[in-house]
Amino acid sequence: MNESYAEAGVKRKKSATTLMIQIAAVFGILVVFFVGGMFLGSIATFIASVLVVLCVFFFPRMNSIEYEYVFCDGQLDFDKIMGNAKRKTALRIDFDKVEIMAPAKSHSLDSYNHIQQLKVKDFSSQNPEAKVYAIIVRKDNEVNKVLFEPNEKMIACIKQKAPRKVVEV
Repeated sequence: MNESYAEAGVKRKKSATTLMIQIAAVFGILVVFFVGGMFLGSIATFIASVLVVLCVFFFPRMNSIEYEYVFCDGQLDFDKIMGNAKRKTALRIDFDKVEIMAPAKSHSLDSYNHIQQLKVKDFSSQNPEAKVYAIIVRKDNEVNKVLFEPNEKMIACIKQKAPRKVVEV
């Protein structure tokens, strides 16, 4: 039996939106505590305390998002790891339903980029220097473009399992 197994992982770069949400939350807590404290007294202190607890709970999940890719015998799983604690399977792809896998900037994907219903799922680190691959998969009358950053071993395993679907240009 010839089983293929490879795994890879990337840590997502912190986005500007996440940073702005965190700054706004801290600023909001300070406003509620100081300005609300003058007018509402202990109610504002209680509300600010609840907001601090919520920030302590949600900030670690916003700071650290990682993606892990696991290829096992024709199936590719994408797991999202939030705050180094919570793992969730975000997507599972069976390579029987894949049309093509190629570098994201490859001309092999040009014919798929003009599809109206193309949904893009990004599991990459969003690092401009990273080598991002795209997978075009048809599932339940939907066309999905999945972006990810496989390592060399994973590309070799996928190419061994589905050689005509992998483009390495």
